[in-house]
Amino acid sequence: MPSAAEQLAANFSFSNLGKSHELRNRIFFTLGALIVARLGTYIPMPGIDPAALAQQLNQAGGGLLDVFNVLAGGAVERMAIFALGIMPYISASIIIQLMTTVFPELEALKKEGEAGRKIINQYTRYGTVALAAVQSYGIAIGLEHWGNVVIHPGFFFRLTAMITLTGGTMLLMWIGEQITSRGVGNGISLIIFAGIVARFPQLGIQALESARTGATNPLLLLAFAVFAVALVGFIVFMERAQRRLFVTYPKRQVGNKIYGGESSHLPLKLNVSGVIPPIFASSILLLPTTVASFNAQNLPNWLQMIVTYLSRGQPLYLIIYAVLILFFTFFYTSVVFNPEETAENLKKYGGVFPGIRPGKKSAQFIDYTLTRITVIGAAYLAFVCLIPEFMFYKYNLSFSLGGTSILIVVSVTMDTVAQIQSHLVAQQYEGLLKKSKLRGARR
Repeated sequence: MPSAAEQLAANFSFSNLGKSHELRNRIFFTLGALIVARLGTYIPMPGIDPAALAQQLNQAGGGLLDVFNVLAGGAVERMAIFALGIMPYISASIIIQLMTTVFPELEALKKEGEAGRKIINQYTRYGTVALAAVQSYGIAIGLEHWGNVVIHPGFFFRLTAMITLTGGTMLLMWIGEQITSRGVGNGISLIIFAGIVARFPQLGIQALESARTGATNPLLLLAFAVFAVALVGFIVFMERAQRRLFVTYPKRQVGNKIYGGESSHLPLKLNVSGVIPPIFASSILLLPTTVASFNAQNLPNWLQMIVTYLSRGQPLYLIIYAVLILFFTFFYTSVVFNPEETAENLKKYGGVFPGIRPGKKSAQFIDYTLTRITVIGAAYLAFVCLIPEFMFYKYNLSFSLGGTSILIVVSVTMDTVAQIQSHLVAQQYEGLLKKSKLRGARR
């Protein structure tokens, strides 16, 4: 007899998707919100000379600005009102997560459920405003000392830049929250996803033009396309990989009835940390190179040599990049997943691991298993991020995408598709019961 999941897959069609009015409205709302987010990346910040800005960016030659430009959807190179992107919100969220492990008051709020989550979200918004204000002021100061980019430097320009960039970040944050509550998928992730995907047509045109002019061998370009498809398949496989810990619930008698006796599992993802470790690693590693590029003519010889060795594609850069990815993978996993809390929840509901006592022993077992699979997850992240860096820069492909961008695109796509499937399951549940000839459906 086929399972319910197999019957659902057999009954899936786009007509069923069209019948779900709620899901259709959610999809249209998500698309409209993403269009608004993309339009903001083309509205320039006041007081900037676009020609001078483009010249200075070409002289800077990438570095950390490229990473921020990708995550902001190209708003940095145009110095648009969304130039800060959603990164202040992500940074504030991570800081709040770290603070919950240090301050008992925040940890107590986290355990209060929906009410506590709303308060923590409000703290995250306050942190976003503070970080965006500080970063926007730093950007204004940097632009004033960066050639003739600013038309009228001074206090008024700094104030205007702070208001514009901070307001842009808050608007993006609001759009992301609206997508999460009224649309499909995680709004913050989808905004970053839309910015990366928006570059695909430009990258494709650059690749075809490079092959047409003879700068790139067409066979080599085809080989890279096949490699990209294989890499996407590998990422999908690893992102879906889980280590399932068998959990049993003992039987208990209440009156004349016996409850419990079921068995379940605790799924541990191979990659708990997501794409945060590569983003942090690349940001820290490219920061010295970016700062040095602002004053490249006045650098001493020893510092120029260090900057050369730390440039993208160099062996030292790849080694330090891999070490930072491994470190941040373990660090962020320890922040977002608490074995003691998980073991305590299992003990509260009567769940036990076979042969392991509840409580401290269960927490040690979860921590031991999580550490082992995190080693594999960290190696997977390092491989996915280093292989494109090595191959693309070895062959000088300027239209290449980094491993971090590919990770974000694949992960967000999988999460969004999973949410769409959950909505379709709710829509098709009644029809699934009828076709399965269940007794409840006949009634």
